[in-house]
Amino acid sequence: MARGVVTLVDCRVAGISGDMFLGALIDLGADSEKVVDAIESLKDHIEGCRRVEVDIRDVVRGGFRAKKVDFRAEMEKPEMKGIDLIRVVEEAAADLGLREEAKRFASKTVRTLVSAEAKLHGATVREVHLHEAGMFDTPAEIVGSAVALEGLGLFDGKVYSTPVAVGGGAFKFSHGVVSSPAPATLEILRSKGFPMIGGPVESELATPTGVSILVNLVDEAVSFYPPIKPRAVGYGAGARDFAGVPNVLRIVVGEPLDYGLLRDEVAVIETNLDDVTGEVVGHVAEKILREGARDVSILPAFMKKGRPGHIVKVIADLDDAERLSRILMEETGSLGVRVYPCGRRILLRRSIPVEVEVGGVKATVSVKVAKDSRGRIVQVKPEYEDARRLSEETGLPLKEILRLAEEKARRTLR
Repeated sequence: MARGVVTLVDCRVAGISGDMFLGALIDLGADSEKVVDAIESLKDHIEGCRRVEVDIRDVVRGGFRAKKVDFRAEMEKPEMKGIDLIRVVEEAAADLGLREEAKRFASKTVRTLVSAEAKLHGATVREVHLHEAGMFDTPAEIVGSAVALEGLGLFDGKVYSTPVAVGGGAFKFSHGVVSSPAPATLEILRSKGFPMIGGPVESELATPTGVSILVNLVDEAVSFYPPIKPRAVGYGAGARDFAGVPNVLRIVVGEPLDYGLLRDEVAVIETNLDDVTGEVVGHVAEKILREGARDVSILPAFMKKGRPGHIVKVIADLDDAERLSRILMEETGSLGVRVYPCGRRILLRRSIPVEVEVGGVKATVSVKVAKDSRGRIVQVKPEYEDARRLSEETGLPLKEILRLAEEKARRTLR
C-alpha cells in the first residue's frame, strides 16, 4: 500500500449514500467526463435500458456548497433482481478496463448489498428481488465510484472513516414503515462490524448502497481524524435539506504525518469525590486495576464550598468502559462518571530477559524495550521489582543495578 495518500470519509453528521459519496469524489477532482461515460455505458449491460442521463451540479446544503449527482434512465423494468445487479456491475467494471483493485471493490460492494437483502428476505442471492436497491441508481453509484476512486489514486493509500450517522425516526419504503437505519443498512454494518451512531436528525441518513461502499473501502474506523496534512476536501450533497444540519458528506485527502508512532484508542473514565475517605479511594484504585484497567490516577482537588476531594481518572480499553464505570460508582457511591474516547500515540513494547552479574551474584532482570513503527529503539527500561531485589541481595545502589541492566540490554539488542 502506498504511503503517500491518506483518505478520510467524514460521515459522522450526515451519514452516507452512494450519490453523496460519488459527488464528494467528483468535488475532490475526479474526472467527471470519465465518470459520466462509465455510468452511461451501463445501458449496454441492462436489458431494456434505452437512455441514461447523468446530471452533476453545485447545490447548497445548510449553507455549504456541494456536488449533487442525479441519474435518469429509461428502462423497461424499473427494478433488477440481485443476480442481475451483480452481473451488470461486474460486466461493466470489466468492460471499462478498470484496475484489479477497482474491479474487486465494485464486485465486493454489490455482493455485500445483495447478500444483505437476500438474508433479510430469506432468499438466495439468485432469487432475491430487489426494490429500491435494484433501481438504476445502485449500479450507477457503485461503478461511478469505482472509476472516480481509481482516477484519484485512492486505492493506493489508506482509507479511514468516522462512525457513520444513521439518523433516526421512521420512514416509508417499499416494504412499509421501518425505523432508521433501514434493515439492509443495519445488516451490512453488523456483518462488517462497522461502527454507527444515531441522529442527529429524524430521517434516514445512511443508505444500503452508501454503507456497502463504505465497509468495502475503509481500512479503519476512527473517532478522530488521523494525523494528516490536508491536501483536498470534497463535499457531496444529499437529496434533502435539514434544518440546522448540513446534509453533506465530506471526504478529506491528505499526506500522512508519520512520526513513527502507533495509534490506538482508550476510554478515559473520571469522577469527582469529596465525601469518601482516603482508604476507600486507595481500595478503589487497587480494585479497578485488578479488574483490568490500564492505569488509575488519583488527583487532589478542591470541590465546591472549598471542600478537599479527589479526581479519580481511569484509563481502560473501550470494551471495558461500561463495566469499570459501574464498579467505580458502586465502590465510591458516585452518582455518575464521565466517559470519553481518547486517541493515543504509543510505542511498540516488549520485555526481554537479561542476565546481570554483580559481586558474584547472577540474576535475571526483565527489561522493557520500546520501539517506534520503523523499528527504531526509543527507550530501554529495566523492571523496577527485578532490579530492586538484586540491589537488596548485593547491597549495590538501585540506580547502579538499573544502569547495568540497561547497558546489557542495549548490547543484546545490537
